[in-house]
Amino acid sequence: MSETIESRLEQAVKSVARLQEFDTSQLPRREALGSALSFEDAVAPAQRAMALFQQISLDHLRDLPDQQLHEIQNQADSLFNILKSILEFTTDQPSPHETRKQYIESLKSHYDQTFNALHPKISYLSTRQRDFAGLEREARAAMQSVEDQSRTLVDQLSGDRAEAQRILDEVRKVAAEQGVSQQAIYFREEADDHSQKAEHWQRYTVLTAVGLGAFAACSIFIHKIPFITPTNTYEAIQVGLSKVLVFGVIAYMLVLCARNFLSHKHNAIVNKHRQNALLTFKALSDAAKGEGARDIVLTHAAACIFNQQDTGYTRSSHGAADGAPATLIEVLPKLSSANVHGSGS
Repeated sequence: MSETIESRLEQAVKSVARLQEFDTSQLPRREALGSALSFEDAVAPAQRAMALFQQISLDHLRDLPDQQLHEIQNQADSLFNILKSILEFTTDQPSPHETRKQYIESLKSHYDQTFNALHPKISYLSTRQRDFAGLEREARAAMQSVEDQSRTLVDQLSGDRAEAQRILDEVRKVAAEQGVSQQAIYFREEADDHSQKAEHWQRYTVLTAVGLGAFAACSIFIHKIPFITPTNTYEAIQVGLSKVLVFGVIAYMLVLCARNFLSHKHNAIVNKHRQNALLTFKALSDAAKGEGARDIVLTHAAACIFNQQDTGYTRSSHGAADGAPATLIEVLPKLSSANVHGSGS
């Protein structure tokens, strides 16, 4: 009995495999039969019928009982006989046109016959051919891959967010520093302007001093000039008063030039101090810990910027009241801290 089943299985596999390997391009035979008797019209029906057998898995035919194998074999052999008859067709036989037409019609009707007989078996074999466990494994692998990619994407987005926040903080820091530096530019421009004017007035002061010295030297011998030499006491008094007046005017111009020079020099140094105070305020403020310490730094920076500075070029007097605001601001944080500790106890 087992030999019969094995034999039937072997014959069915052979019949189906023969159809699956059949090349339909051999059917037209135009060169041998000519265009009038060629079987080009048989190619499409043959491929349609053979497509049913292409869906049968040879590895799972052993799962079918003997009756089902016999039916599959019969359908495969029936279709192959038609294809074989087309390949062996000759024009020597009687009524070749009718025979050709009969073969083509047999192929066209064979699809319906084969489908009705084999579609339950083809459905079963197709189901057996699918590896549901493998599909499940592939689905789980795909889900795991999606989960891993999602986790990687979330981590990447988190890293990008942290990097973006760091860049934003840097931009804000640079913007703050640039804002302070921008304000310092005004003091630098004023310092440069006063420095240039101080150089001009220094040159005027030197020239006026040289002129005053030259006039003082010349005035010693002015009475030797014939038309200026006094001949009496009245003329001598007039010459003396004229010399004093000219000397006083030149001396006043010298003092005025010197004062302008000292004033511009003083303003240049003060604005330079203000520029440096603004440029170093950010670093000192960042180094200070606590709002109280920052208030102290801000107070001293403001004092350096707005209070009168002693540069040595102009007279300035500072009383005890000048340091009172800074001292008061310095004491306030300590008093607040002491009050907090006192209330807590």
